[in-house]
Amino acid sequence: MPKRASPLLVALLLPAVSLLGIGAEASAQEAHAEHANMVLPAQAASPAAKPSRWSDPASWPDGKVPGAGAAVTIGRDRNIVLDVSPPALRSLTINGKLSFADDRDLELKTEWIYVPGGELNIGSEARPYARKASITLTDTVANENINTMGDRGIMLLRGTLSLHGDRKNAWTKLAKTAKAGSARIDVPDASGWRKGDRIVLASTDFNPRQAEERTVTAIRGNALTLDKPLQYMHFGEITFGVDERGEVGLLSRNIRIQASDDAERSYFGGHIMAMAGSKMYVSGVELSRMGQHLQLARYPIHWHVIGDGQGQYIRNSSIHDTYSRCVTVHGTNNLRIENNVTFNTVGHCYFMEDAVETGNQFVHNLGIQTKCHPTLPCEPTNLTLAHQATTGQKSKNILIPSDNSVSTFWITNPDNVYRDNVAAGSDQIGFWLAFPTNPTGAHEGNKKVWPGRTKMREFSGNTAHSNFDGMMLDRGPKPDGTFGIAGPNLISYADPTDTKSAVVVSVFDNFTGYKNRNGAVWGRGEMHLYRNLRLADNAIGFTHASAAPGIAPFTSRVVDSLFVGESANIGNPSTPAEVAYGRSLPAAAADFPIRGYEYYDFHHEVENTTFVNYAANGLRDAGALSYLLFTSFGMSTENSVKGLKFVNAKPVSFPPIQRRWASDYGRSAAYKSAAFRDLDGSVTGSPGATIVLDNGIAADEDACEIKSSWNAAVCKGDVGRFSIAGDFSGFETGPITDPIILQRGGRRFEYAGETTLGSGAQVRVETGRKTLSLALREMDKGSWVLFELPGFSKSAAGKAETSLDALRAANDTAYFKDGDKLWVKLVVADANHKGPVIEKVGKITAQAAVDVLR
Repeated sequence: MPKRASPLLVALLLPAVSLLGIGAEASAQEAHAEHANMVLPAQAASPAAKPSRWSDPASWPDGKVPGAGAAVTIGRDRNIVLDVSPPALRSLTINGKLSFADDRDLELKTEWIYVPGGELNIGSEARPYARKASITLTDTVANENINTMGDRGIMLLRGTLSLHGDRKNAWTKLAKTAKAGSARIDVPDASGWRKGDRIVLASTDFNPRQAEERTVTAIRGNALTLDKPLQYMHFGEITFGVDERGEVGLLSRNIRIQASDDAERSYFGGHIMAMAGSKMYVSGVELSRMGQHLQLARYPIHWHVIGDGQGQYIRNSSIHDTYSRCVTVHGTNNLRIENNVTFNTVGHCYFMEDAVETGNQFVHNLGIQTKCHPTLPCEPTNLTLAHQATTGQKSKNILIPSDNSVSTFWITNPDNVYRDNVAAGSDQIGFWLAFPTNPTGAHEGNKKVWPGRTKMREFSGNTAHSNFDGMMLDRGPKPDGTFGIAGPNLISYADPTDTKSAVVVSVFDNFTGYKNRNGAVWGRGEMHLYRNLRLADNAIGFTHASAAPGIAPFTSRVVDSLFVGESANIGNPSTPAEVAYGRSLPAAAADFPIRGYEYYDFHHEVENTTFVNYAANGLRDAGALSYLLFTSFGMSTENSVKGLKFVNAKPVSFPPIQRRWASDYGRSAAYKSAAFRDLDGSVTGSPGATIVLDNGIAADEDACEIKSSWNAAVCKGDVGRFSIAGDFSGFETGPITDPIILQRGGRRFEYAGETTLGSGAQVRVETGRKTLSLALREMDKGSWVLFELPGFSKSAAGKAETSLDALRAANDTAYFKDGDKLWVKLVVADANHKGPVIEKVGKITAQAAVDVLR
């Protein structure tokens, strides 16, 4: 597309304003510096000015009705009623008031509309517009820049925009499944919909591009006849307790704001921008061919640094076939974005810009088919090995780095309300809770606002389906907009400015996620409570990472939830493997092992949760409970479950290590020692038992029952963590210098990082190293491990015993020198003791530790 940066001085007689020709291609900071140079208009005159008709020559200072190509100015003392569809204008500046007559259909074409202190009205909240009205923004004069607000827009500075159409039923769901080839659909509520309306059916499969736009040719009750048959099946049922009824959005409105059709080739659409002192009240409006691709601050509708926007809104509207975002909230608080539909849009859609925005309410909005680029595929950054690089963030084809990992809802500050929204088919992410450490963009340097320490105001009733990731609570942006695959994150404090204040819980209620190609939920932070999750048909249901282990009672807790591996929604099988299997699959490789809940990164709890249809079969493995594949980072034996139920589900699955499934492919130390506790026996039948991956060291035949189908063991007694100090970085993949071999019960295991071990274990440690530091944590008082250390002769702590039998009987840490080997019994004397730091992340300390020397 052409760059629009050529300077142009527009010389028009517009009172109290300079029209500046400044290039639009700028950094965010440069763009805001440009706005600082704008000229502010005088306030509009009293709205009591007597209305006069556009078609009346007496309405105009020169006594002539504006003709084709006219640069029209409505003075501050004028209240003009548009009662005709005028020829295409050069421009329209509204210092006074312009409203549309409500007794006829009207069309207005112009290069741009500038509202400095005036009003543009089509209908009102009390009396919605009932006819058809359209505003088409043309672009015959390129590269204008109207008082720093760009070109081809409706641009407000201390102005008011009031647009109120007559549609309120913006979207509904299918009442039953619509089969491929059908030209009829049934919905629960088609009230207010009309013959000739354009609608869109969201994808209900893994592929977001199965969304389909159709025209309604007939309506009978809640049954709609379409202009052509559907290409795909669209699911319309609540299946196994999960609502997978596909959404149907209404695109048509009687008020339409659009760019002319040349925008379909240039991707340079129209935009609506409200700046200082402006007010926007928009309802029942259709925005299409809007947004200017690769242009900062040029979005379909955009509140720009308004401050308090209390009472302002966009609702009941549709935004579709646009080129840069949908609704942008920037430096503005207390707006209401409600009951809108978006479809076929580019870049983050519902966009919270700088992370200073608070008190805004996003309620019952629907977003369908959100794309990274108008035509190009995404170049995402995510946890899959193929996409962990940040190359796509540097692409010239995106506006900001994160747009190549596009989201339907881009959320940068927790102090807002997100309720009953649906992200129905993003190329990458549905809801991206991307909390930076401090505000970004024009508000960079603000150290009074700490998004990553702020409590969630409300996140409830939201749904994400047909995305790569449904909900992503991680990977907040840096000041330059780039991000990594881990952090920043969310740890909410009672006082966000003081990390010494109490950590408070962040609550996520009633989230539904289905048909997400990677995961339904990925979180990072501490003390996150997820209630009433409904997750189905995802590659992975839930994974959560820690941010500061030990700072809170738990990292994440999932309660009263439902996980379904495979529902009645078989999707639209298309590949030979899918056709043979009888349903669509989340990953390109048909044998990808689906999993419900993945443990990761320290302390997580699952309570009162049901798992359905996680059954292994001849094609692929499956399991209700698992661990992040095949990571080296973060493990806790304090992970726990209670009150679980399983219906046609294998309770546990720890798949054998394969690089192609890995999230990281280092030494996999944490995965090889995966463990969690079954507090009430609802998984194993043995209350208090620990489920451990069967790595040969964690389990033994006396204390554990091997579950080969789980690749795990069920162990009774106290189980904790054993570590040896040294450089055992999980990022490394090569051989370890001076390896350490652990041997137990005839089985050998190379130590690659902290591992799980039960109390009473006897372990032989073989190495060429001159010294070793051995440590235990997460064990009960009195728990112990006995180490046999060939080639070692001294212990830096403990009592010397005279025989191996005496050592075994010792109640405290002790050692016994037996020829050319040293025996050490390491005992946890105090479960609350804080010894040396053995895990830098979170500064996790040992309960008991001892150094041994040759």
